[in-house]
Amino acid sequence: MTVTYNYISIYRGEFSSTFNVLALLKFNSHLPIKKSSTTFIFYLKGKLFLFFMAVKTNGFVEGSLPDELMNLLLNLASEWGDVFDSSNLKVIHLSGAMTNEIYQISWPTKMENLPRTVLIRIYGEGVELFFDRDEEIRTFKCMSTHGHGPKLLGQFKEGRVEEFIHARTLSASDLRDPEISALIAAKMKEFHYLDMPGSKNVVLWDRMRNWLSEAKSLCSLEHVKEFHLDKLGTEIDSLEKALSGHHQQIGFCHNDLQYGNIMIDDKAKSITLIDYEYASYNPIAYDLANHFCEMAANYHTEKPHILDYSKYPDQEERLRFIHKYLGSTGHQSSDAEAKQLADDIEKFTLANHIFWGLWGLISVIVFHFIFPSVLFMCK
Repeated sequence: MTVTYNYISIYRGEFSSTFNVLALLKFNSHLPIKKSSTTFIFYLKGKLFLFFMAVKTNGFVEGSLPDELMNLLLNLASEWGDVFDSSNLKVIHLSGAMTNEIYQISWPTKMENLPRTVLIRIYGEGVELFFDRDEEIRTFKCMSTHGHGPKLLGQFKEGRVEEFIHARTLSASDLRDPEISALIAAKMKEFHYLDMPGSKNVVLWDRMRNWLSEAKSLCSLEHVKEFHLDKLGTEIDSLEKALSGHHQQIGFCHNDLQYGNIMIDDKAKSITLIDYEYASYNPIAYDLANHFCEMAANYHTEKPHILDYSKYPDQEERLRFIHKYLGSTGHQSSDAEAKQLADDIEKFTLANHIFWGLWGLISVIVFHFIFPSVLFMCK
């Protein structure tokens, strides 16, 4: 059956804090529970809503660069021996980031046809409900210092300047490529063994409890009951008790390893993991569970929020990935070891759904600067 959409109307405005988004979403069986970019699409009573989310940034206005950033770029250009002329800057806005605004900035160098390129990350506001920005910056600094991910080139009040990685971001289909998947497995193992400063306690359970508390405080009593938030705390407690066995290996986890956070140098066959906002110490089985769930996602479709679990990796593919993961450092993994990890991953999938479900619920309510831009009627 072919589905067509007829344009009806355009409405531009802001949701005020009193506009109850949940009253709309209660009719929607496809609540967008996973982020992809600044766009959400969902069906409501036979209609298709397209929502655009603007990222509020700290004083940065597109079309102008803060003086502190300009001075930082000038100093970097001077260190590299470039002749820096602000009138020759080429600024490209890169889509896909939700908690930041990302820009690619280039300028000419003394070598013809070889411009200098850096990445500018402008921090968004309102993200403190989800992660600690200061902690994220400390993580990025540490990763940069130890040669993981892009280099930190400088900081300014509204954001930072990063090395521009000349590699491509993976697509959804890349995750299913056996060769690329093996590279991801090895990189995840390397990531999990990083010795990061600070506490090495598991963050997952307390983070979910904090998000649940936030969601309950934002929702009306009616919607607390409707979304079963009054029972979710018990579910989280039960999961933690069931999944906190002595055999669980704790490591430094990315916690958001979707294809958009993985870059590959096709020539060098090397993988780089980026965007560490949610990175923390957790059971490694949780991080692997999240990655497997991401194989069901494609954030570059007309329905980016709907996960297609027919694409979830089958047992053979999961075990192949697990063996690549366990054996990436030369360790010969046994079938029993791989099966135990596979079983743990399946259980942590439940925690992963709760994690991103709460994320989606809070996002819809808190970011009330979402506005319905285009409304379509489905025939």
